[in-house]
Amino acid sequence: MLHYILFHQREIGEATLEHIWLVGISILIAVAVGIPLGILMTRKPRLRTAILGSANIIQTIPSLALFGFLLPAPWLGARAERIAIVTLALYSLLPIVRNTYTGIMGVDPAVREAAEGMGLTNGQLLFQVELPLAASFIMAGVRTATVISIGVATIAAAIGAGGLGEFIFRGLAMVNNQLILAGALPAALLALGSDLSLGWVEAGLTPPHV
Repeated sequence: MLHYILFHQREIGEATLEHIWLVGISILIAVAVGIPLGILMTRKPRLRTAILGSANIIQTIPSLALFGFLLPAPWLGARAERIAIVTLALYSLLPIVRNTYTGIMGVDPAVREAAEGMGLTNGQLLFQVELPLAASFIMAGVRTATVISIGVATIAAAIGAGGLGEFIFRGLAMVNNQLILAGALPAALLALGSDLSLGWVEAGLTPPHV
């Protein structure tokens, strides 16, 4: 196995970079959409059921089926990478939206009242008090979403989006365990590395008194 990886290290390295690129772009999109949705739920509680319900429904759809649903889309279907990125971003929404909402709603009411008593506007309260105190919760959601996305991204190879899943699907077709492990092991290491790295970031964002 080690000999195979060393002999094909360039090919595996390129697939790993493709995998990181797919996951990285999708997480950035999920963060850009998920955090505002989480904030919106704290300001408009009546939207909570619709937003969380939609994110939960997306999670229940098998990943391969979701890839298939997006194939006929005119712009997305033109390139497999676009379908993969949109699908991964959709799967990443739930933990980010939920943790953003939970983190902001978990801010001590006394802290919120004190800030309002100092004359902070709703926007100032959000950016100067609530989001900083909820940062560790939000990062925990991003951490979970990243690990999930790394795993799901391996299935994106089924539609030709590249990444480490290429080795896994090729290995399954050829009944070759070396090929399967050549894709699975780097993906597992990516997930573990991301989890540890974002865990350190999360710990650094946690308020000292928590």
